[in-house]
Amino acid sequence: MNLQAVRQQMIDQQVRAWEVFDPAVLAALRAVPREQFAPAAYAEVAYADTDIPLPHGEVMLAAKWVGRALQALEVKPQDLALVIGAGTGYVVACLARLTSQLLAMELHADLAAAARTNLAACGAGSVEIQVADGMGLEPIARYDVIFIGGSLPVPDDRFERALRIGGRLFAVVGQAPAMEAWLITRTAEQTWTREPLFETVIPMLAHARTRTAFQF
Repeated sequence: MNLQAVRQQMIDQQVRAWEVFDPAVLAALRAVPREQFAPAAYAEVAYADTDIPLPHGEVMLAAKWVGRALQALEVKPQDLALVIGAGTGYVVACLARLTSQLLAMELHADLAAAARTNLAACGAGSVEIQVADGMGLEPIARYDVIFIGGSLPVPDDRFERALRIGGRLFAVVGQAPAMEAWLITRTAEQTWTREPLFETVIPMLAHARTRTAFQF
C-alpha cells in the first residue's frame, strides 16, 4: 500500500470536504503517519472516515475532525499549546507540526507511554506527555491554545481561564446525541467569545462535570 497516496486521498476526500483549506493544517495532516497512532488491530482502517477505538473508552479522532479543529484554533509557531486527553498522540503529533511549544496530558499511563513511542517514531519525541488528569488543570492564564480531546457534558470555565488573553480553546460540549464543537477565545481578563463550529458526538473526558453535579 502506498501510504503517502492513501494519506493524500484522505486529505482530498475527507478533510477538504469538511472545508479545511489552511495550508499549514493540511501539511501537518499530510506529514503525520496516522497508521502509527492506531492500535495494531485498526491499522488497516487508520485512514477511513471514522474515529478509531482506543483503550479506556477513548478514540483517535477522525482526521477531518482534527483538521477542522486545528484550522479553527489558528495555531502559530510561537504559541504555547496544551492537549488534554492525548490518547495515542495523533492530535499531539499534528499540533507539533504547527508549534514547537507543546504540552500534553493523558490520564492513562499505558496510553501516555504509547503516545511517547509514537511521537518519537515520527520525529516529535521532544513533546512532553504528562500522566495527569486534565480536570485538575489550574485556571492560570498560561496557554495560547488548548485542545480538549474528550467532551464536556457542561461548560467548565477552568479551561477558559487557563487561556492567555487572545488564547483559543477547542472543546466539545453537551451530551449525546446533542454535542457541539466550540471555539472559545479569551478577549479580555473577564470576557470570552464562543463560536459554534459543528455538531458531533465523542466520548466524555474522564471525570468531567455532568449536569447532575453541583455547580455555582
